[in-house]
Amino acid sequence: MGSFVSKVYVDPTAIIDEEVSIGSGSKVWHFVHILEDAKIGKDCVLADYVYVGRGVNIGNNVKIENRATVYEGVTIEDNVFVGPHVTFTNDPYPRSFNTDWKILQTLVQEGSSIGARTVIVCGTTIGEYALVGAGSVVTKNIPPHALAYGNPARIRGFVCRCGRKLETKEKKLKHAVMQCPVCNEKYKIATEDYVRIEKEE
Repeated sequence: MGSFVSKVYVDPTAIIDEEVSIGSGSKVWHFVHILEDAKIGKDCVLADYVYVGRGVNIGNNVKIENRATVYEGVTIEDNVFVGPHVTFTNDPYPRSFNTDWKILQTLVQEGSSIGARTVIVCGTTIGEYALVGAGSVVTKNIPPHALAYGNPARIRGFVCRCGRKLETKEKKLKHAVMQCPVCNEKYKIATEDYVRIEKEE
């Protein structure tokens, strides 16, 4: 059993290996398995049948839904949502007989959300407050605030911190000014990323 404070709830069916750290207020539900040296932050929720691999680092206030698999080499920052059946990978050339396989690191940055049944190919970064649609396959980096979905996932727009799709207010040489139609928050989106949207649409 790992080491964690008394304010953590761990269901009796969960398996927690040695040297696991779980922060105050977190809940670990039915049949979760957390491998050794993993770190789980404060106020996290790991729903039924979640798998957390060796050495995975998960920040504070992260919600990981049922049957998500977070393999070794993944770092998830604060306030991230991982939907049900999301699968992270960590080996770009998987073979059952490999003895010298190398893990590629994957980073999920603060505030981002990953929809149900998405597959994240290793070596990628999902930017802050990005939103990845359900059933996507992420093969390349997703920039901050991007709305991306599909197989492979492509940028379809940008989203606010609140998750709503941003509307373009003004295009400039190096950036576009975009605004949330719900909370009215404004953003500057780099032209490079914005042009990629235009090409995809």
